[in-house]
Formats: sequence, C-alpha cells, structure tokens
Amino acid sequence: MNYRELGKTGKKVSEIGFGLEHLDRKPYAQVEETLNEALRHGVNLLDIFMPGTEVRENIQKALSTRRKDVYIQGHIGSTDVGKQYDISRDMPTVKKYFEEMLRLYGYIDFGMLFFIDSEEDYKNVFETEFITYAERLKKNGDIHHIGFSSHNPVTATKVIETGTVEMMMFSINPAFDMIPVEESVFDHLDNNFKADVLRGLDPKRAELYKLCTQKNIGITVMKALGSGKLLSPEHTPYKKPLTTYQCVHYALSRPAVASVLPGCQTIEEMAQIMGYFSASNAEKDYAEAISTVRNDFAGNCVYCSHCQPCPVGIDIATVTKYLDIGHLDEGNIPPSIRQHYAALNSADCIECGHCEKRCPFGVPVIKNMKDAARILGGK
Repeated sequence: MNYRELGKTGKKVSEIGFGLEHLDRKPYAQVEETLNEALRHGVNLLDIFMPGTEVRENIQKALSTRRKDVYIQGHIGSTDVGKQYDISRDMPTVKKYFEEMLRLYGYIDFGMLFFIDSEEDYKNVFETEFITYAERLKKNGDIHHIGFSSHNPVTATKVIETGTVEMMMFSINPAFDMIPVEESVFDHLDNNFKADVLRGLDPKRAELYKLCTQKNIGITVMKALGSGKLLSPEHTPYKKPLTTYQCVHYALSRPAVASVLPGCQTIEEMAQIMGYFSASNAEKDYAEAISTVRNDFAGNCVYCSHCQPCPVGIDIATVTKYLDIGHLDEGNIPPSIRQHYAALNSADCIECGHCEKRCPFGVPVIKNMKDAARILGGK
C-alpha cells in the first residue's frame, strides 16, 4: 500500500480506501471478513455515509480494538427514512444520526458536510445552524477535521472559498470529467453515458482540481468506476470498456487526490482491487481509452505520463500539474507550490523533444518546461 497526505489535514491516507456502502444489510460475517481483508492490505481510510444503525454497529464490532488504526469519513446530514438514506438539514434529525455515529466510534476523523451539490444545498449548510454545529463538533474534538462531499464543481468551488473545509470527497472518473458542468452526472448514471456530449476535461472541473492543490484541500474519490458502468461493454461511452485499474489510476493522477474509495462487498472484490499495486503501467494506462472520445484534449496534459522516460529524469506530469496551478493566479502562487517545484529538475530540460513525440495529445512539453521555470522558478 502507498500513502498520501490528505491536504492540510496532515493525515497520511491509503491510496485505496474503502467505501463500505455495499455492506449495508449484509450479514455480520461478510462485513467482518471484507473489512479484515481491506485492513490486511493496509487500507486506513473508511467512508461510512450509511445512516442505518445495523451496518454502523457491524462495522464498529468488526473494527473492535483497531479503531485507532483507521481514519473514518462520517457524514453530517446523512439520515434514514423508511430504511432508505436521505439528506437532512433538520438539526434535531441531523444531530440524532451523527451523535449515534459518535457513540459507536468515539470520534470521527473527517466530519463530512453531506452532499452539497446545489445553491440550495450550500445555503442550507452555510447560512444555517448546520455549519455552526459542525464547527462546534470540531472545537469539542468530536470531529478532527471538517470536509464535505459534492458532485458539482461549481458548488464545490464555492464551499472551498469559505475557508471552512480542509478536504473534499468528490466524484471523479474519466467520463464525469468530460461531462459539461451544466449537466447532472446522475442523469448520465441513470440513463447511460451519452458519448456525444463527452469532450475534453470540463474547464470548471479542471479549475476545481487546481484550486484544491493551490489551497491544499485534499480530495478523496467516490464513483471512480462510474457505478460500474465504465467497465461495462453495454454502458461505456468509449470504444471499449475501461478496466478497474485504469479508472483507479485516472483518479489518482488528478491534482490534489489522495485516495480512491471503491465500494467492495466481498473479500474477492477487495483482493481484486488491490491488484492495482502490482499491475503494470500498461494495465493502468488510460490515455488511449479516453482519446477515443472527441479529440478536444489536444494540447492539454492529462498527466498520463506517456511522455516518460525523460533522458534527464524530469517528472514531466508533476511539473505540468504545478504549472497548471500557477496559471490560476500567476501573481499569487503559494510558497508551497514553488517549493514543490524547486524540488524538481525541470530546468535541466535539454529540449530533445522525445516527450512531445510520445504524447498522444500533442502537449507542447518544451514550452511548458520554459513557462514553469519562468512562472514557478522566477527565471
């Protein structure tokens, strides 16, 4: 297992975490064995959004004395109506469900403001007692960090600009990233992806990922497999289905992403997803697949690393990520971004052009290295 720092929280989380929603209403023995398999592989990040008492108790029982070995994302506002999850901003209801979670787990590492997708969601959280409650939980030590979950890049950007949150759970996969921001990702999940609307990376999503890196907001990823539809020959918008490893690698290559949390419900599924760490680079490569959609990626880096190896050892994708962040506000680049850039050796570029010949998207790498030296290195 590899671990990454989750933004300004400072916590190091496993690159693959565990979303436990598919263990809801499963027998305790299945919960226990699947969770044990995850922990055996070094998973230390669990997402528990499910409001049902039984599944929460099963997870707590299976963890037993190992609670201290994991970080839990617990969602504030996830409630249960007729055994179906619901979103609530009614404070007595919100408190009832979250405080039951605190009773079971003692504390929650990442208290997630649940499902902020619209302007109405934003107002119902940030202009009410809801946010006051979350801040009080943090002050009292009941939650250690405030995060939020969202599927909408515009609303997510607005939440981040409040300065209140330290991390975000966001839906990321190659198809979602190409859906115009005006469209609902849920419409595409419900009615299948419409390949004709998929273009290059939506600008608002690209800006969100850069903003998260600029402000040190760590991202954990949901829906990395598009609810399984990207793996399906019938539902994929590409010429052929993606693989699990391609989807995971795509998400982990986005700026600011620390962990991908697939939903597994058996030890076999967990073992299969963990095969990612022993998979070859060819098995993880997503560039050819996404290039089969409209070629609107031309000239834009997707951090696929087809440009490697560089003869002088430059990590071209990482340099380009920092350059993209620098372009957001060239007059106000965070010192941390400059420091990270300084640790790289992009100034050693010999302009051989090998990287540009290998790039499937026609990225002007040599120009980018010069721009990075000017913007990030002050040269």
